[in-house]
Amino acid sequence: MFTPVKNQKVYEVVIEQIKEMIKTGKLKKGDKLPPERELVEELKVSRASIREALRALEILGLVESRHGDGNFIKNNFDESLLEPLSIMFMLEESSPKDILELRMVLETETAMLAAKRIDNDTLKEIKDIIDRFKATTDEKLNTELDVEFHHKIAQASKNLLLVNILSATSVLIDTFISNARYKIMQKEENKEKLVSQHESIYEALSNKDASSAAEEMKKHLEFINRSIFKS
Repeated sequence: MFTPVKNQKVYEVVIEQIKEMIKTGKLKKGDKLPPERELVEELKVSRASIREALRALEILGLVESRHGDGNFIKNNFDESLLEPLSIMFMLEESSPKDILELRMVLETETAMLAAKRIDNDTLKEIKDIIDRFKATTDEKLNTELDVEFHHKIAQASKNLLLVNILSATSVLIDTFISNARYKIMQKEENKEKLVSQHESIYEALSNKDASSAAEEMKKHLEFINRSIFKS
């Protein structure tokens, strides 16, 4: 399964072998890695080197350690993307507008893909989110529903890379633009506009109209961006 390690930085070679096994499909999301003692025997390295490699993979967000249960390839990579994006944002001294511009580029194309690939079950779920959004006066719940609305559209694109990147971007917005969504929801006229925009996006998705879905999403995000910077 593994190849013994010789004359190299041991923990780096262990990492490369695990990454190669993921690339070739020998390890998949959620799979449990062999116990440390087995890795020591197969790779012919010290337990300290194995632990160093596993710790590095955990920091990278590829592996998670479950106390008393072992080490696993992660099932969800949202946080793995969020951490480096957050650090890059701070080191590059980026502005909140950079996050929103990234979201604009990604979500308009995602809406286009979703219109082509969406199924009836997902359409029903999106319609239900809109109905709940219209019915509630709880701003916190409205904010959560708005996040869910965008997440469902991302899922409908059937592109897991986009889903994970957009999830990380969504958290970045809340991290660096304090209470952005909540501020928008506090104004009743904004909620009415958002309902109308959500319904227009839904109609485009329902009609499988990719160009309209992208255009309506663009209008929606432009409104959100203007509202955030007025707040």
